[in-house]
Amino acid sequence: MKLFVGLGNPGAKYSQNRHNIGFMAVDRIAEDHGFSPWKSKFQGQLCEGRLGHEKVLLLKPSTFMNLSGQSVGEAMRFYKLDSTDVTVFHDEIDLAPAKTKWKAGGGHAGHNGLRSIHQHISPQYDRVRLGVGHPGHKDKVPSYVLNDFAKAEQDWLDDVLRGVSDGAPYLADGDSAKFLNAVALRAAPARSSTTKPKPKPQAQPTPEPEDTRNPMQKLLDRFS
Repeated sequence: MKLFVGLGNPGAKYSQNRHNIGFMAVDRIAEDHGFSPWKSKFQGQLCEGRLGHEKVLLLKPSTFMNLSGQSVGEAMRFYKLDSTDVTVFHDEIDLAPAKTKWKAGGGHAGHNGLRSIHQHISPQYDRVRLGVGHPGHKDKVPSYVLNDFAKAEQDWLDDVLRGVSDGAPYLADGDSAKFLNAVALRAAPARSSTTKPKPKPQAQPTPEPEDTRNPMQKLLDRFS
């Protein structure tokens, strides 16, 4: 059994924030893969289903971001899971928008949700880092991540979420490379083989050499 955790803040006012992309990711997985309805449990919202051959629990902590670890730790202990069975989906300001990376273990890099999870289950869990870009100065980060995605960002956001859902069965089976490839196919699709190549410019005809014969010579050549 695996536990996939999406990070975000509860409530409609936060639902489209960049900080809530983790919630958005597990919501898309639940919707696309026919998971059970969400129910209140472990200080969060929980649903379950199957991805490939693996039973998977999806969890959205309702404790607000900086206390996410309380919910994750409670669920992990109830199901007798190890921290390495947990994968956390979260926003990542150090990655460009639409970039997605997978990471096993490591530091929390100042992310309050990860910091809390570290405290409750240890750093030994997997992360799916969903790039949202950086506002340019660290003082602008809080307001940036707590603002909604711009209208111009909706296309790449939808592509990334679809890719995460496509690749979720690979992630549940422990194949992070295939998972990332599935995301990349959505976020940066290869050019279609049916695309018609641009026509090559036609070669210019070689000009005829200049006729230097005099009129008498031309007349004689016609009757020769």
